[in-house]
Order: sequence, then C-alpha cells, then structure tokens
Amino acid sequence: MATSVQSQGGLKAGFYSSSCPGAEAIVRSTVESHFKKDPTVAAGLLRLHFHDCFVQGCDGSVLIAGSSAERSALPNLGLRGFEVIDDAKTQLEASCPGVVSCADILALAARDAVDLSDGPSWQVPTGRRDGRVSSSQGLNLPSPLDSVTVQRQKFAAKGLDDHDLVTLVGAHTIGQTDCQFFRYRLYNFTTTGNADPSISQSFLAQLQALCPKDGDGTKRVALDIDSQNKFDASFFKNVRDGKGVLESDQRLWEDAATRNIVQNYAGTIRGLLGFRFDFEFPKAMIKMSSIEVKTGSDGEIRKICSKFN
Repeated sequence: MATSVQSQGGLKAGFYSSSCPGAEAIVRSTVESHFKKDPTVAAGLLRLHFHDCFVQGCDGSVLIAGSSAERSALPNLGLRGFEVIDDAKTQLEASCPGVVSCADILALAARDAVDLSDGPSWQVPTGRRDGRVSSSQGLNLPSPLDSVTVQRQKFAAKGLDDHDLVTLVGAHTIGQTDCQFFRYRLYNFTTTGNADPSISQSFLAQLQALCPKDGDGTKRVALDIDSQNKFDASFFKNVRDGKGVLESDQRLWEDAATRNIVQNYAGTIRGLLGFRFDFEFPKAMIKMSSIEVKTGSDGEIRKICSKFN
C-alpha cells in the first residue's frame, strides 16, 4: 500500500528523477542488504531519522561525527544504522557525485526500513539539504521518562499534534530497548516498594524474568513483545493491555486524548471511524520528515555524511 502526497515545505516526491534517477533504488538495495543480515537495523534507521528531525530539523545533523556533535549527546548514544547511511552515500557518490543529500538518504532509508518490516510504504518527498551545524547541547528529544504532557509539548514544538504523537510512537512496534531504561518500573517504583501499577501482572513477571533487579542493564528487550520485527498495530494492543515496556509508551493510555487514539489503532472501536495505523503512519512520517527542512540553496550536499564539506 503506497501513499502519495503532494509537496511538503519545498520538498517533492521524485526530486532526483532527472538528476540521479537511480537514487531511491540505490538506497533501497543498500537498506535491504543490511536488513537481510540483521532485521533489527530497521528500527535503528527509523529512530535515526526521527532523532535527526527533532534536532535542527531533518538535515542530517545527527550523522556528523565528533565529541561535541549531536550524536555524542546522551540521548543519542544508543543510535545505530550509521553504516547503512554511509554505505548508501558511497554508492550514490559513485553514480551521481554531489547530488543526493544525507538528510534525504535518512528519510528514504526510514521508509524502506518500515516497508521491509512488513509495514506500509509511501512516496517520500525529497529535496532536503544537509545542515552545517551539529551540537550535542540543547537537544529536546522525547525521553522514556516523559509524561504525556511533556511528550505533547515536545511534539507540539515541532508542529506535531496528539494524533501525530501517538502514530509516530507506534514505530515502537519494531525495535528494542535496554533493561536500564525501564527496570525502575519493575522494582521499588512506588513509595511502598511495588512495581508500576500500570503494568499487567502477567507481563510484570515476564519483564522481571528478562531484567532481574541486579542483572545486566544493557540487556536488550523488545518494545513490542509479540512481534518485534513486524511493523503492525500490536504495539497499541500492548499499551491497552498494560504491556507497554517504556513508561512513556504506557502513559499514553492514561491521558484521555491519547488513549482514544491508542484505542482506535488497537481495534477496540469497530466501525467506519477507526483509524488504520498502516494508513496513518505514512502521513505522520511525511509530516515529521518535513520539520524545519533546508531546501534550495540553504545548507549543502555533503560528500561524506559524517563530516561537513
């Protein structure tokens, strides 16, 4: 199922159709070859694009290497998939030097990652230019500790509403997290020393077995326990059933507005008004991937994604 959308913020689908006709196919085949070796790289690529867009807009700033660059900031230390972007860039530079931006490679790779994980596909508006600034200071990225109020503020600052917020968090249908980012919910969460009461009892036992109190904090756990490599709506059913792994995900059930959207995607409301996640996700992604983009003569087209020209 492909969704096509008209231009967003100076971007347009098929931007490289004459300047580098094979661009999208090159990105796709690169993502595919890495995905075949390790399907968990799909979630990494999706997250990379998301973290890029939330800081300085979707301009490839997250790809710059260096101790004071964006990717060295604490919330970005777990990012992965950089080698996929570098690989695609190397091939693109060989066939169309200086044409395709790293920011666009990220947006295309995120779409391909979702598609390869049995999720929807969509036409990605392209034409982003690469930014010339990357700083580890002042990032306002969403955190797993955020309440819905804080999540809402962070998304609203980027022009994204509640519907976009819940839809984009649904990307947690694929991917993993570390025990250290949610283990505090399992032990001594309340003042009386109990676990977070929003976790279902059976699920709590499952999580405690995966993440013992004094166990390895870096152990990986699937965000969507039922189908971690399949891009589907089961994440929302989990949140509804008290099986959200991250606190920020589970909190979506406790706010009336976000709960309504989760319920819709989880399929608890039958009838014509139900939103289909596979239809709404591409629309939210297109909106997110046009946050504060640089186009025209702004920015540059990097030759190597990890450093400025």
